[in-house]
Amino acid sequence: MPEGTPRVRQFAGGKANLTYLLEFPNGTDLVLRRPPLGPVAAGAHDMTREYRVLSRLWRSFDKAPRALAFCDDPSLIGAPFFLMERKRGVVVREVVPDRFGGGADAEANRKLSEVVVDTLVELHSVDPGGCDLGDLGHPVGFLERQVEGWWGRWERARHEDNPVAEEVGAWLRSHVPRSGPPTLIHNDWRLDNMAVSETDPGVCVAVYDWDMATRGDPLADLGTLMASWYDDGEEKSALVPMPTTAPGWLDRESALGRYGRGSGRDLADVRWYVVFGTWKLAVVLQQIYIRWLRGQTSDPRFEPLGEGARALFRLSDTRRAK
Repeated sequence: MPEGTPRVRQFAGGKANLTYLLEFPNGTDLVLRRPPLGPVAAGAHDMTREYRVLSRLWRSFDKAPRALAFCDDPSLIGAPFFLMERKRGVVVREVVPDRFGGGADAEANRKLSEVVVDTLVELHSVDPGGCDLGDLGHPVGFLERQVEGWWGRWERARHEDNPVAEEVGAWLRSHVPRSGPPTLIHNDWRLDNMAVSETDPGVCVAVYDWDMATRGDPLADLGTLMASWYDDGEEKSALVPMPTTAPGWLDRESALGRYGRGSGRDLADVRWYVVFGTWKLAVVLQQIYIRWLRGQTSDPRFEPLGEGARALFRLSDTRRAK
């Protein structure tokens, strides 16, 4: 149990929820999560949902940190927050760290590309009822609500005309596929929301950022992952969370095939999910950028995200045409 007044440090790297390490004098470490500063999109950064999921999911999925306590009183730190256990590991962002070869070790790169797919397969195999999450979310009509919800976010966050964004969004709305059986989904699955073993890049030890977790179409998670899974020659945006063009890294088609074999799911409509994931990620960047543009945050990292969003909208159109 923690004792005394903790030393508080913020984890770097995130662009949404704020995450802090609490180091107590008796050697106990805890992690605190709270929403970002300034206005946030409705339904996003949901501390209540994240706490509920993480207080239960660890029973069936050992990569999920165990949430320990929740506070909905904003008078304490200015927003709802929760505390969870600390899970140590290596988070890989943008480039492969030196401990795994710095991008030059093809075997290490391959392992990283495989573990992010294989861990997603593992999550999608979890029985929600087995960890008391059988009533999480509303799977019926999930994809339709997702598309309409993200369309609304785009309309609220845009600051200029973008015919490509409008055209692809309209195509997504008119071509929603029929979902298969629902599973638990993370809703923001990518490599930098995971941590791998300090000694083996092919072993996942933790998965973070569960504030959008629900039950729904598992291929939505796959599309989110593939949104930033760039192949050689594709236009990249300001957000490149995975070194997907490093030697040995699986190309997108191979990664999709690995998920299909591991999960046994039909991927006949997977192009729609990849396009939706790409378009949705563009909206995410636009939401962050508009906060900077309106002066709701002064973080200089957010200034390039406007062009990053435009690049992703263009990429979503390119992927739609394939």
